[in-house]
Amino acid sequence: MEIKICQSISEIDKQQWNALLVDNNPFIRYEFLHALEIHHCAAEKFGWIPRHIVIYENNQLLGAMPLYEKHNSYGEFVFDQAWSDAYQRHGLQYFPKLVSCIPYTPIQGQRLLSLAGQEEKIVPLLIKTAKQVAQQYHYSSFHCLFPANTEQQWLSDQKLYTRYDCQFHWHNNNYKDFDDFLSALSSRKRKNIRKERNSIKQSGVTFRILDGFTSTEKDWQDFTRFYLATFAEKWGMATLNCEFFQTIARTLSAQVVLVMADKNNHCIAGSLMYKSDTTLYGRFWGCQKSIDNLHFEACYYQGIEYCIHHGLEKFEPGAQGEHKIARGFIPVLTKSSHYLSEPHFKASIEQFINHEQAAVVDYMQQLNQHLPYKHPLFADGSQGKKH
Repeated sequence: MEIKICQSISEIDKQQWNALLVDNNPFIRYEFLHALEIHHCAAEKFGWIPRHIVIYENNQLLGAMPLYEKHNSYGEFVFDQAWSDAYQRHGLQYFPKLVSCIPYTPIQGQRLLSLAGQEEKIVPLLIKTAKQVAQQYHYSSFHCLFPANTEQQWLSDQKLYTRYDCQFHWHNNNYKDFDDFLSALSSRKRKNIRKERNSIKQSGVTFRILDGFTSTEKDWQDFTRFYLATFAEKWGMATLNCEFFQTIARTLSAQVVLVMADKNNHCIAGSLMYKSDTTLYGRFWGCQKSIDNLHFEACYYQGIEYCIHHGLEKFEPGAQGEHKIARGFIPVLTKSSHYLSEPHFKASIEQFINHEQAAVVDYMQQLNQHLPYKHPLFADGSQGKKH
């Protein structure tokens, strides 16, 4: 076998990379990662330098790991400022570090890619290689963020620390339509959602649900304008651009779900989602005109309706947001794995992680007392009383 570190995903064959994927997750597809690189979104100017690991045998790609050299923690959604501060206080450098993740995307999915049937051989080798690269080239650490649940055990077996966090996901319990979903909620929550949706109808706002085939250049120009305005107002530095969005619309046309809101023949807001074979993922939203409940409709209710209509199992709308619970989303535990090259922080890191894990578990237990459903839910989102 031959192991390589690639400075760009363009060094890797697209078909061989995509052959390693499961569930057709759009964010780990070659097309998505390539668009981030060629349009300078995941680039050195934003602190992202590709260092992808690939494993070949007889020119056949057996395994791969999306990997970046990072010079900041922006766009990761797993916050390690306390660790960086601790390094600085002890006269050590925390940056650069190695991070396996999808830039600007807090979505669970594959990070340890392997050809079907090769997992036992390839996955431990990918983790071992990342740790060796961190040591050999003096990176402070290696982090694997939001790996698939099936990969988490591999990372734990390789003695990486596990951090916990919480997101809010919606699960499709074979609902026939949106009203069928509402019938699973308590009467008070059901009434509130109907009130919010009716307010949007009365406002005169209408929606267009587009994909990469049906969206136009103007749609993407409008959406980019909304996206940039949101970052300017709330989140700081915008890293994506219109060229990136247009490329994704062209190369992943069937996996793009663009919700555009119109009023008086003028586009006033947009919400961008992507889909795998089983899951809808909410990513970005922005608006030109503030209207009560427009965010809930464009980002949540339109997505729930889309999942029901297209038979998708789950809707992951993004990180954070306790307000999602009242709208049918439930707390879900997410994990990330971490390896530090510096051994002197071992005891402190273990203590930090133990406290954090306990706090997240306690937080989720409290949230689970306030779910809007009439019947209890199992961990996978299915209801205790079959619907």
